[in-house]
Amino acid sequence: MTEKNCTTVTEFILLGLSDVPELRVPLFLVFLLIYGVTVLANLGMVALIQLSSHLHTPMYFFLSHFSFVDFCYSSIIVAKMLANIITKNKAISFQGCMVQLYLFCTYAITEVFLLAVMANDHFVVICNPLLYMVIMSQKLCAELVSGCYLLALVSALIHLCLTLEIPGCKSNVINHFFCDLPPLLNLACSDVTVNELLLFIVVNFNEVITITIILTSYLFILITILKMYSAEGRCKGFSTCASHLTAIVIFHRTILFIYCHPSSGTSLDIDKVTTVFYTVVIPMLNPLIYSLRNKDMKEALRKVVDSKMLSRMLT
Repeated sequence: MTEKNCTTVTEFILLGLSDVPELRVPLFLVFLLIYGVTVLANLGMVALIQLSSHLHTPMYFFLSHFSFVDFCYSSIIVAKMLANIITKNKAISFQGCMVQLYLFCTYAITEVFLLAVMANDHFVVICNPLLYMVIMSQKLCAELVSGCYLLALVSALIHLCLTLEIPGCKSNVINHFFCDLPPLLNLACSDVTVNELLLFIVVNFNEVITITIILTSYLFILITILKMYSAEGRCKGFSTCASHLTAIVIFHRTILFIYCHPSSGTSLDIDKVTTVFYTVVIPMLNPLIYSLRNKDMKEALRKVVDSKMLSRMLT
């Protein structure tokens, strides 16, 4: 495709997950249910942490931001996806597409860095429990979270610039359900080798840095746990890390599969299905994983429910 066939795009058409009319209503209902659970679970976790004074610790401070980020990047994608499924108009303006791409990248990358920060927090609480509250001061926690958002904003800006540098497109039809960088690059009618290389470098750099922090933290955690004489202590140590490790494995495996391999146009359909998992399903699963395996969260929820019931009885 030569550059003379390039066209300036003012809007894109999102093909979505399926063009079969019979699947529109079932898909809409399924994703609406998943999104409803996602919103309630994540915002509920944020509210619960804010309401429960004994959850005002660094660990739950990071977890509240983790849930907030899950809610944000899921909402950016799913709200538009639901509208496209139920209506025949699947168009999104060029500006809307760029905003969706930037916000999605910002929150998804923030989650990548937050997982690394949470791994470091687990390292401190298990390996230096007596100094935990001193080391993980309120100021340091705020700086770490701010750093996650700042690094994500910069990385997302790089991804946005890669897209805006494309001179034109051979088509305005995106074989995806939202504006993601790989399918947008696939529409380019000019050579985007440099763009794809930069995407590969930025994503892999973020992955290498965060995974190195995670693996280093858990190596020291494992050594510390194995040195414990008490079986109860070892069990508690592994239990503290179980939810976080589950979230790490699920999220990073998906990211590595989609973004950390050489680009291939034939893989877009597979990537699209996989992307559903980490943009729609994972944000719903994360709060369930953390709450179901966490005694503190269960106790806090019980106290909040009991206090609500008591206040209703008194009134």
